[in-house]
Amino acid sequence: MLATYTPKNPINKLTLITPILSMEPITVATIVALVFQTTVEKFTEAALEKINTLRQIIWNKLKANPKAEKALQAAEKGSKTDLEKVADYLKVAMNDEADFAEKVKGLATEIQSLKIQDNSSMNQTNSGGQNLQNQGEVGEVYQAETININKT
Repeated sequence: MLATYTPKNPINKLTLITPILSMEPITVATIVALVFQTTVEKFTEAALEKINTLRQIIWNKLKANPKAEKALQAAEKGSKTDLEKVADYLKVAMNDEADFAEKVKGLATEIQSLKIQDNSSMNQTNSGGQNLQNQGEVGEVYQAETININKT
């Protein structure tokens, strides 16, 4: 059974996304990491859908090989050694079929371009001996030596 990724914190507000002008070449390792590794990067809803699509394309291609299917299942559970095996099987499949390779690389490139870029600025408030620094639009930030917050 194919596992799907559901973000814990869905994107609720408009987020500024900047195009990636000098993107690194798409490697098999990059593709496998996009699909099977839990990453820190944030993605748009569209990117998450494309990640699931790419995962399904890779599964459909590799599941005919029992060893590859076993590696896929283990990679879904977080096995790093099996993740490397999946990368090897994917590399062979991409070398064997140029159309498949182009489809996978194209989708991976689209996914990378849909990463949410953190274009926020760092703000630092210097007040006496205490310096506070916050980055971006993170909602409400409370920093103080002593603080009382009364919200209703």
